[in-house]
Amino acid sequence: MNRRRFLNSLALITCTPALAIHAGKPIKIKDILIYRLSATRNIEKGYRWQHQVQPLHIYPEYRPLPFEQKSPGEGGTSTYSANYLHILTDSGPEGVYGPIDEEAVIVVNRQLKPFLIGQDPLAIEELWDKMYRLNRHSRAGHFMMGISAVDNALWDLRGKYFGVPVYRLLGGSAREAVDVYGSCLGYSVEPDAVRQKCIELKEQGYVRQKWFLAYGPSDGPEGMVKNVQLVKNLRESLGGKADIFFDAYMGWDLNYAVLWAKQVEKYRPGWIEEAFSPEKLSSFVELSRKTSIPVATGEHFYGRWEVERFLDAGAIKVVQADPEWCGGVSELVKIVTLASANDVHVIPHGHNLHAALHVIASQSPMTCPYGEYLIQKMEQYYMFEKCQLLPVNGQIQLCDQPGFGIEFENSVIEQKKLIES
Repeated sequence: MNRRRFLNSLALITCTPALAIHAGKPIKIKDILIYRLSATRNIEKGYRWQHQVQPLHIYPEYRPLPFEQKSPGEGGTSTYSANYLHILTDSGPEGVYGPIDEEAVIVVNRQLKPFLIGQDPLAIEELWDKMYRLNRHSRAGHFMMGISAVDNALWDLRGKYFGVPVYRLLGGSAREAVDVYGSCLGYSVEPDAVRQKCIELKEQGYVRQKWFLAYGPSDGPEGMVKNVQLVKNLRESLGGKADIFFDAYMGWDLNYAVLWAKQVEKYRPGWIEEAFSPEKLSSFVELSRKTSIPVATGEHFYGRWEVERFLDAGAIKVVQADPEWCGGVSELVKIVTLASANDVHVIPHGHNLHAALHVIASQSPMTCPYGEYLIQKMEQYYMFEKCQLLPVNGQIQLCDQPGFGIEFENSVIEQKKLIES
């Protein structure tokens, strides 16, 4: 028996049924479809969203009024919609990914779809490079978001072709559950509310929590006092063993960030995230030099090249690249390699979970120790899917189905509409 015949026979013995069906058969992309799924969902009783500091808040007309937690009122319902991308092939499995952003929908339908039809969906590295070279604006923004959506769907397709979860394709098998920190976007940062909520979350297994700072330079000294008080409050409430992280959502300047850092270092924050927008590399460098608090950013990085600049400059200790925006699974894995060579962590932004969790599960815990779970956003985010990706005691169990394991709960879907442009 020659080598090729031996390897083929070995594959048939050791593979899963899906692999035996598809392996070795050439396939081509036949079509790319995006569906918008819609349904009615319940709104939590007494729900109100605490604002976070944002860049536009320097203008008084865009600065929100001081937040006050309202007494519980009546609940209600709203319509929730989510976009899912489907890659169809002429003789093989279908790749599915979502929810994907509206900005990505436009790029996929108008530019990437006609370019990709007829291509080999298993040639993921080649296709990524081709998509990147297709448009002169591909290096950032909405075009990179479109590349990300397609790349993630291609990984799902490849997993189904070979009959294994994506994290196995990426080389991982040791972590079938991923630790996550509780991301507290929307919760009140008023002192009494913080003390109650952070202890409640700790009892649910969130021994790591990220809180969102509500005030910036335009809020004056009183806002700074409240930002410092939030850190003190959390440390005293959670004790010394909990990890506490903070996010400023690009709403600060260097002087403000340094002043805050000097006052809260004694409470040992795990990081300060996005103190500035990502084009302000020098501010990240200076903040890293002037504080012992790890500096984090990256959810708005587009590709490995931006990450490399920050690492070469010694600007950050935590990379938060988002596979929905940075170039998909393919690019996030490259970013992890860069980070590991520089001994910094990659903790992907939790805008969506499928791609991020599978990459984390496939990598060394030294580089990718855990992920982000946006508690309020994600509670019903996957309402159309059978596998809900809900944490239990601070861990999310990955679906063991091929690809990302995205299967739809058809009984929940009230409307399914094809988006054609």
